[in-house]
Amino acid sequence: MSPLLGEFIGTALLIILGDGVVANVVLSKTKGHNSGWIVITFGWAMAVFFGVFAATALGGSGHLNPAVTLAVAWFADFNWDRVLPYMAAQFAGAFTGAVIVWLAYKKHFDETADADAKLAVFCTAPAIRTPVYNLITEIVGTFILVLGASFMSKPEVKIGNLGPLPVGLLILAIGLSLGGPTGYAINPARDLAPRIAHFLLPIPGKRNSDWNYSWIPVIGPIIGGLLAAWVFTLF
Repeated sequence: MSPLLGEFIGTALLIILGDGVVANVVLSKTKGHNSGWIVITFGWAMAVFFGVFAATALGGSGHLNPAVTLAVAWFADFNWDRVLPYMAAQFAGAFTGAVIVWLAYKKHFDETADADAKLAVFCTAPAIRTPVYNLITEIVGTFILVLGASFMSKPEVKIGNLGPLPVGLLILAIGLSLGGPTGYAINPARDLAPRIAHFLLPIPGKRNSDWNYSWIPVIGPIIGGLLAAWVFTLF
């Protein structure tokens, strides 16, 4: 199967399940309304698990994340000619997944008065808006993601037949431990493409898409991923 198809479908599934769990928790009149942070973090962990599983089954790398793709290309054996096509597939998949979430929860978007909650389905926002520290949080979260996934990929690390499940558990740990300040985007495609979808979709009563903050979930993960890949080469 095509690696680009794998990245596209895997990232779409990541967003369908990840943004989907946020929609279930924050939008009005859903079965999961106000079910809390644990539900969101566990839902995102399973979204990563299934997205990576599907992407690799279809011939993709399972990166689902431009920060990961750049880090692997810079410090590992990954062809630079594949970087831009992979990133395009990831962004396209994330945008498609966000549109599907909107369709699935269309009536609940209509019933929700809170414009911030509607935006939260698509992208992250800081709990306390301090750009320097928000950027640091995203760098640290992505550093842990890329470094942890790199250690898991070492041939001498025996994890049985668990496949991408350890990465999903790593995402769960990051969300529970480091997700509080910014919502742990740790993925430029995960945050920016759905933010664009929020901007374009005809959502009643929506607010602006918070473009002033949008650069942090892009630049932070890229810096964190590159730092982690460099540190990994030292071991």
